[in-house]
Amino acid sequence: MTGVLKSIIGLGGLSLVFGVILAVAFKKLAVQISEKERKIRDLLPGANCGACGFPGCDAYAHALAKKTGEYPANLCTVGGSETTRQIAEILGVEVEETEPKVCVLRCKGGKNEAIEKFDYVGPGDCRSNYILLGGNKACEYGCLGGGHCVEVCPFGAISMGPNHLPIIDPGKCTACGICVMECPRQVLELIPRSQLVYCACKTMDKGKAVKQVCKVGCIGCQMCVKVCPYEGAIAMDGNLPKMDYEKCTSCGICFNKCPTNSFVDRAKARPYAIISPKCDGCGECIKVCQFKAIEGEPGKRHVVIKDKCVGCGRCFEVCPIKVITMAGALGYAKVA
Repeated sequence: MTGVLKSIIGLGGLSLVFGVILAVAFKKLAVQISEKERKIRDLLPGANCGACGFPGCDAYAHALAKKTGEYPANLCTVGGSETTRQIAEILGVEVEETEPKVCVLRCKGGKNEAIEKFDYVGPGDCRSNYILLGGNKACEYGCLGGGHCVEVCPFGAISMGPNHLPIIDPGKCTACGICVMECPRQVLELIPRSQLVYCACKTMDKGKAVKQVCKVGCIGCQMCVKVCPYEGAIAMDGNLPKMDYEKCTSCGICFNKCPTNSFVDRAKARPYAIISPKCDGCGECIKVCQFKAIEGEPGKRHVVIKDKCVGCGRCFEVCPIKVITMAGALGYAKVA
């Protein structure tokens, strides 16, 4: 019994000694956090998603405070522009305002549109599918539909649709880019949040080969380039149209003219043109309307056929006396 008591007392004493040593070491070796770093850390959302390029919010805050000016203060996409502005104030630096972005799927070839080379039976993961002969989709550029993006999204912004294609909720997407990096087929992409129209295809194959594997794949017909009224907004990059989002106005003409339905229009509602009685019948609106949605005799008031109007706004832009209004245009882009 005495031996047991001695052992307990001995262990207790050692524990006390080690505890005191650890407490002193913690005090002496603790990393001192500056007031600047603490303020920045309090502003960051704590998502630790890695979108900024650092392991987490603590590491990003430390880098900003320790090496001010070396790292941009606008790397946190989760926090957004307001967080960036406040961090810039703490650091005493100017930050260029950047366009908020959102993730989109550059593919429309789901199970109903795209042909499969074989039936994939295995883990429900795009990477596992991709390792097997590049994936089961006959189109080597299309979405594999395994839902890996759903699993890696830290904000629950992606879900799988019934057509085996991911659906991205723009309200939850923070443009962190994790799904973009993780996608083995690279069909996820970040675009400006204000951009409503984009080409949802990444194939580089020629038209005949595309038609053999997908009903909605881009065939490189260049129709979008021909009908686009804004110079340089769409240009061909090989067999695929490339959009310049700075020049594109998201008018939707390419979306409505595409013969293979390869474009996506994110707008949930589109405006339509209304011509006031003050119209002098100059006919400029008729010349630019590619959908024959405006009728009228020269010198008389023209009228818009609402069912044909796609809300591109071209008539509104060219009207010399500004008698055309776009009904429903106010805020329509915000709902996307």
